[in-house]
Amino acid sequence: MGSNYQQLQEVLDKAVDRNKVFGTSFCIRHGGNEWCGASGDLEVNQQYFIASTTKLFVTAAILKYRSVGLLSLDDGIGKHLPQHIISGLHVLKGKDHSEDITIRHLLAHTSGLPDYFQGKDGGGDSLEKLLKTNTDKQWDFEKALERSKMLTPPFAPGQAKKAHYSDTNFQLLGRIIEAISGRSLQEVFIELIFTPLGLENTYLYADAKDRRPKAFYYKGLPLHIPKAMTSFGADGGIVSTSGEMMVFLEAFFNGRLFPVEYIEELQVWNRIFFPMQSGIGIHRFKLLRIFDPFGRMPELIGHSGLSGALAFCNPKRGLYVTGTVNQLAYPDTSFRLIIKLIQRVLRR
Repeated sequence: MGSNYQQLQEVLDKAVDRNKVFGTSFCIRHGGNEWCGASGDLEVNQQYFIASTTKLFVTAAILKYRSVGLLSLDDGIGKHLPQHIISGLHVLKGKDHSEDITIRHLLAHTSGLPDYFQGKDGGGDSLEKLLKTNTDKQWDFEKALERSKMLTPPFAPGQAKKAHYSDTNFQLLGRIIEAISGRSLQEVFIELIFTPLGLENTYLYADAKDRRPKAFYYKGLPLHIPKAMTSFGADGGIVSTSGEMMVFLEAFFNGRLFPVEYIEELQVWNRIFFPMQSGIGIHRFKLLRIFDPFGRMPELIGHSGLSGALAFCNPKRGLYVTGTVNQLAYPDTSFRLIIKLIQRVLRR
């Protein structure tokens, strides 16, 4: 990969137009060689919000607990959560399906639960819309669940070939982890993931006065929403760097955090939003043949976030890529960049 370093850096530099993209930070690894680069207002070791890529960490913790017998993916969520949380969680056409929801459903976004974050209330507003106006707002688990319960579920839990992306699912998974462990989610992450992997710059954002993570943008506006960022928790609250995300990504897919045999089981795909498919706690990014007629772009599995943060890989080819464009309005830019980075790496 050494001879391609300049080409890789050029890809990042060209992406920064200070209109849509103000900074990029990416790492790519292939065949034992690794390169990390940054451009614009981001540095190589810059800490940033990884947004929904946080969900991979939650998946890792759930699978670790599965491996030691603390839970089964087919456990009903009522086995681990009290009745006041479960009651009225999923009511569709007058029927309450709340007790039918399993941990597997939450991981795979097949629970049919509405999304408390992107779902619109009676006034047509969502929390996502509010934050994009730079209006900072704080909420807790109870408020997220209260909002979700006011929204209409799109389908019953486990309905065949149905998936609906919902942050509510991972709010619940975070609470399940805390209920099983008797500790905070941050403490669990430290014990199971951060410390074993030596991730010194990765943590769950919890202090609104913490200014270490780079603020992300919505179009040309830097968003200063620390109260909101403390609220996401299990569905999008981790801060990390591209380099440390690379360490985590390799560990996730190579058996360091839970039995590697589980990876195959996670790859049960449902359409969720183009061009992404949802598996069980992971996503798949695969270009349609019309966009890749010669099949040069390998299938990738991992996760991404609304801010353009992502962590994807093709374990069989030893290909891993992590990074961000730190932009809520154009998160697809990250995918365009990794396609260019991967094409240059595989071309050598």
